[in-house]
Amino acid sequence: MEQSNQKKSEYSNEKKEKNLSRTMSDRHVLMISLGGVIGTGLFLSSGYTIHQAGPLGTLIAYGIGAILVYLVMLCLGELSVAMPYTGAFHVYAKKYIGEHTGFTVAILYWLTWTIALGSEFTASGLIMQQWFPHVPTWVWSLFFIVLIFSLNALSVRWFAEAEFWFSSIKVVAIILFIIIGGLVILGILPFNGVRGGIGLSHFYDHGWFPNGFSGVFTTMLTVNFAFSGTELIGITAGETINPEKTIPHAIHASLWRLILFFIGSMFVMSALISYHQAGVSQSPFVLVLNEVGIPYAGDIMNFVVLTAIMSAANSGLYASTRMLWSLSNEGTLPPLFKKTTQKKVPLFAMAVSMVGGLFALFSSIYAPGSVYLALVSISGLAVVLVWMAIALSEINFRKSYLKEGKALADLKFKTPAYPIVPWLAFTLSGLSCLLIWFDPSQRIALYYTIPFVLLCYVGHAWYQKRH
Repeated sequence: MEQSNQKKSEYSNEKKEKNLSRTMSDRHVLMISLGGVIGTGLFLSSGYTIHQAGPLGTLIAYGIGAILVYLVMLCLGELSVAMPYTGAFHVYAKKYIGEHTGFTVAILYWLTWTIALGSEFTASGLIMQQWFPHVPTWVWSLFFIVLIFSLNALSVRWFAEAEFWFSSIKVVAIILFIIIGGLVILGILPFNGVRGGIGLSHFYDHGWFPNGFSGVFTTMLTVNFAFSGTELIGITAGETINPEKTIPHAIHASLWRLILFFIGSMFVMSALISYHQAGVSQSPFVLVLNEVGIPYAGDIMNFVVLTAIMSAANSGLYASTRMLWSLSNEGTLPPLFKKTTQKKVPLFAMAVSMVGGLFALFSSIYAPGSVYLALVSISGLAVVLVWMAIALSEINFRKSYLKEGKALADLKFKTPAYPIVPWLAFTLSGLSCLLIWFDPSQRIALYYTIPFVLLCYVGHAWYQKRH
């Protein structure tokens, strides 16, 4: 696919930089991959999944989501260790699927994180206004915009260190939540003023699947969106001190982390909250802590959510910046986008990404029913489409690697059970996109995303022919 165009316009490796500054340590990459996943989707939107799929259905949906993400990460592991490039996804897609696909993947991923920037800065201002009601929301949004931009602009090390501490707060909060919830279930701590083991009655007192088993499938896109961010491991590969050791470690650890943090907290919430209550009025985390009698539960969770928002914005600016740098490095965007500071930070690409985030922020205020709705719908599906591209790139990479006569034993990290794992990752990702057709509230995402993807693909093909 697209091979003739690719051969004609591909740049030699000697003319391109493969990575920026290699300053991220093992602990940085581990926490960045973790921090990219644990966001407002878990803290605020998890109640929606419980409400739609029911307690058992939620655990099944998150279990399938965790397996899918792990399969994608196994594919990404082989690619990113063999080719630890900054802005890796679209480089792999360009080389092993086609130039137009590579461009489309980069734009989709850039858009995903840029839209996230706008929503995160809006949310941060709203949370701060709860504590400081007399200060306008835009003042706090501006403050956090300057803070996140500064952390990323100073150096990669500053970004990574900030992300490490942001993620650490979230991890500690979730572990404490699971422990407190477990003590309530066992009857050691009171719940709603009553001490006594609640047990697991909420899992079956309205039937195993109160809204039918179809709720499991219609919530899969929401679940996959909650898991989006693990692929940041691939973005960091080009700026990691020892990618051959660090990347496999982070990938293998991702499955148990996802099980512990997501499925563990979902299990606790499902056991303690009736599916009727979940997703209706407030964060299920706040609801549980209030019922346990934890003082200032709302303020505590608001602080944790604010941390999650800052972490998402931090990662979002980093990821979107590296995508623009990589596009410039590949010759798709002007050279200005790959110019860096002395600390190897692509400042112009970062500024453009931040402007994109500000556009998303303003569109959420002035055009929430049109422009912003389209942007959010596209970004919701974009990550899953990127996962499909990663899996297909891995399939074609392995074929190409062996065709060149290279030994499989020379690969530092090999995707196990090839080609079953990459094909399964590709198929499950594709199915999760198609299944949203059966949910009228999410179907609109297909209406916006399919034309946008075609526009990017055909537009890039037309541009390549003209130049």
